[in-house]
Amino acid sequence: MKVKVKLFSHGCTQLVAKLIDCTDTTIINQGGTASAKTWAILQTLMVRAIYERNQVITVVSESIPNLKRGALRDTIHIINTNPELKKHVKDYNRSDRIITFTSGSVMEFNSYLDEQSAKSGKRDYLFVNEANGVSYEIYWQLAIRTRKQRFVDYNPTASFWVHDKLMHQPDTAYFRTTHKTNPFLSKRQHDEINSITDPEYRKVYTYGLTGNIRGLIYKGWQPIEKFPELETIIWGLDFGYTNDPTALIKIGINKSTKEIYLQECSYTPGVEMGVVKELLMHHGHITGEPIYCDHDNINIAELRRLGLYAMPAMKGEGSVKNGILRLQGLKVYYTVTSSNLIYEVNRYKWQVVDGMPLNKPDESTPDHLLDAARMGIYTHLVRN
Repeated sequence: MKVKVKLFSHGCTQLVAKLIDCTDTTIINQGGTASAKTWAILQTLMVRAIYERNQVITVVSESIPNLKRGALRDTIHIINTNPELKKHVKDYNRSDRIITFTSGSVMEFNSYLDEQSAKSGKRDYLFVNEANGVSYEIYWQLAIRTRKQRFVDYNPTASFWVHDKLMHQPDTAYFRTTHKTNPFLSKRQHDEINSITDPEYRKVYTYGLTGNIRGLIYKGWQPIEKFPELETIIWGLDFGYTNDPTALIKIGINKSTKEIYLQECSYTPGVEMGVVKELLMHHGHITGEPIYCDHDNINIAELRRLGLYAMPAMKGEGSVKNGILRLQGLKVYYTVTSSNLIYEVNRYKWQVVDGMPLNKPDESTPDHLLDAARMGIYTHLVRN
């Protein structure tokens, strides 16, 4: 084991050593933020790839963009900053997201939208990254086609299928990690994590304990690969200035099935109205499609001078709550590339007092794209 750990002389944690030696079929790594759980599993899998010939290792997450920002980016960084490890890498196919090792082993990075697509292919090792973003049905199809070991990791924001179906099963190992188990964080980073004050967030992200983050506003939204062709397309626009992003979202409405389709188009601070028009055109805006905007008369007037059908969204007393309730009654899909929208959905919650959610959103949680979507959908459905 010491020979293997030498590969990561500058980035190895005690967890890596434990994972390398673990022989259980299923390995669960529950952890708080910045606890190095993903890095530890990736390093373990790279050891498997180097010391075992012709292995197939599949790394899975909720979406391809999520993989590119997370596990795949981490893997490439680990390789590029470790000369001893890098000499064992033969090739990296960027378009197919496949790393080939001199041993003949490969690491492939993929995402699956449904259990049917997860039925293709077999592997020796499986890693489901951020497992609470992947359905149990997809995991099960992947797991039964895995010959040796299955790894899962996640922040335990709430109990889910890992706790119900994997935890405490035979031949299953469980590890819980926190930022304290990561020796490579700075004092400032440790202090920031220790300074989390919300009791549930502190429980989850500081201590890596299973939480129950109550009051999430939107639940059950589903990812889709591509925005569909629909008759009714509208747009939501929440103006951003120096610090806040200009949030532009494309909205497809199917009134007969009560289905909504969302695609993030902009999440950048300080975007000028001319650039907004360019973004609209880039994402398929057709002349006459309404753009429901946050109330800024100057920006709305500028958009109209540019030939766009821009108008203020319905606001005022009760509009936020009513808009949320209207959106909660619809079946919502979002494109897998809408990374900032996904981030907001997973954090947007009601204010909670004495353990009870109130009917008012928590202003500390991000909501720029969600505001744009809510304003657009609510205004359009009420007026039409």
